[in-house]
Amino acid sequence: MSPECDCRERHLRRKIVLTGGPGAGKTAVLEMIRPSLCEHVVIVPESAGIIFKGGFPRGDTAGVRRATQRAIYHVQCELEEAMTAQGAEVMLCDRGAVDGFAYWPGPDDFWQTVGTTLEDVLRRYDAVIHLRVPDVEHGYGYENPLRTESAAEAKLIDDRILEAWAGHPRRVVIGPATDFIEKARQTLAVLRRELPGCCRDHATRAMNSVEEAGHV
Repeated sequence: MSPECDCRERHLRRKIVLTGGPGAGKTAVLEMIRPSLCEHVVIVPESAGIIFKGGFPRGDTAGVRRATQRAIYHVQCELEEAMTAQGAEVMLCDRGAVDGFAYWPGPDDFWQTVGTTLEDVLRRYDAVIHLRVPDVEHGYGYENPLRTESAAEAKLIDDRILEAWAGHPRRVVIGPATDFIEKARQTLAVLRRELPGCCRDHATRAMNSVEEAGHV
C-alpha cells in the first residue's frame, strides 16, 4: 500500500515515462522505489509483460512481430485510460506508447497502422526518462525470463528507442553505469523534479533508501 500523503489537493494529471532498451534497469528501479511512492503516484505496468505472460505468441517472423507491437501499443493506451478512469493523478509508466515504433519491423508505417501520428503520441506524455542499456562489461544481464535479446541486440533496440523519443521536449537521458545504485539514484533525482511538490518528500525517502542500500 502506498504511503499516505498529507496533501489532499487535486493535482494536474501527469504521465511520466521510464523507458530504455532491454536490460537498462527500468523495471528494477521501479521496484526499488515503489514502496516509497505516495498515493498520488501510480505505476503503470509494462504492457509487453502483460501480453506475454498472458500467452501471446512470440516469434521472429515479421507477421508475428507486427501483431505483437500492435497489441502492445493498444494495451499500453488502454492501460493509461483505465488508470485515468480510476482517478490516477500522476502515472509513472514502465515504457510508453512510443516504444513500439522502435521494435516495428515494417515495411508499412507503424503510426498509420495503429491509426495515429508520432506527434500525437508524444503529446500523451509530460516527461520521459530514458535509461541507457549497459554492455556485458558494464552489467548487462539476463535475469528477466521474458528477455531474449543479446547485449548487442539490446543496444540496437536502445538506440532505436532513443531516436523514437527524440522529439519529446522534456526528455532526460541517463547513461549506462557499472554501479546500478548510482543509476537508480540519478533516476530518482530526475523523477523527484517531475512530481508535485507534496510528493517529493516521498521520493527523497526513496533516494535515501537506495543510497543506504549502496553502502551495505
